[in-house]
Amino acid sequence: MMRNRDLAPGTALVTGASSGIGLEFARQLAAWGAALVMVSIDRDDLEREAARIANDYRVPVETLCMDLARPEAANELYRYCWEKELTIDILINNAGIFSFREVARTDPAKIETMLQLHIGTVTRLSRLFAADMCARRRGYLLNMSSLSCWTPYPGIALYTATKAYIRVFTRALACELHDYGVHATVVCPGGIATGLYGLPPRLLKLGVRLGVLMTPERLVRKALNALFRGKKQLIPGLFNRLLIPLAAVMPTRVRLIVKHRMLDE
Repeated sequence: MMRNRDLAPGTALVTGASSGIGLEFARQLAAWGAALVMVSIDRDDLEREAARIANDYRVPVETLCMDLARPEAANELYRYCWEKELTIDILINNAGIFSFREVARTDPAKIETMLQLHIGTVTRLSRLFAADMCARRRGYLLNMSSLSCWTPYPGIALYTATKAYIRVFTRALACELHDYGVHATVVCPGGIATGLYGLPPRLLKLGVRLGVLMTPERLVRKALNALFRGKKQLIPGLFNRLLIPLAAVMPTRVRLIVKHRMLDE
C-alpha cells in the first residue's frame, strides 16, 4: 500500500466518479492525499460528492460534467487537464454502463454508446495520458473490466465483449509501458454491491452477506493495492477466480437456462 506522502502532490483522474465504484476510488485516493479530477455525466451528484470529499479530506478537487460516450470526449478531457495545467499521475478508467438485453433487441444507439464508452474512450484516454506518463517516466493507469469478460454470456453479449477488449488491451499496454516506469492494471471484478444492476438495496445487502457480491470499499482497496504494487491484472476474490474455468466449460444449454431465468424481461 502506498502512503500519503507517496501520492501527494499527485493528481488522480477518475471517470464515473459521482457514484458507486468510481466515487469510492475518489474517496480512497483523497484519503491517501491525492488531488482529484472527478468526471461524470451526473452533474448534481458529481458536485455534491466532490464538495464532500474536498471538505472531508482537504484535498483539491476539480469536477467536469461530461458525456464520455462520444468519440471526441477523450480529447476534450485531455485538453481540459492541459488548459488547467493538471498533471495526471493516476488515471482510473471506471465509467461504464450495463445492459440486460439481447443484441438483436438492443437499440443501435445503446450499442454505439457502449462501444464508445468501454472501447473508444478507454483506449483514447489510456493513450493520451500514458504518453505523458511515459515522458515523465512515472504514472499509474487502471482500467475496469469484469469477471464476465472471460466467457460469453447470452443476454449481456455486448457488455462481456467490450470488457474482454479492456482486459486484453490493458494487459498488452502494461507490457508496453513497463520500460518507461509506468504501471497499468486491469481489474476484473465479479458482482459489486452498486446500483449498476438495478437491484433494490435489500438484495444488495443480502448478496454481500452471502458472499456473492463485494462491497465497493473492499474492491477499490484491493484494486489500488494491485495498481501501486505493479500488478498487471486483478481478479478479486477466490470464488471469482474459481468461477472462471467453470464458466468456460459451461454447456450452452445451461447458459441459456440462466439467461431465460435471470435476464429475460
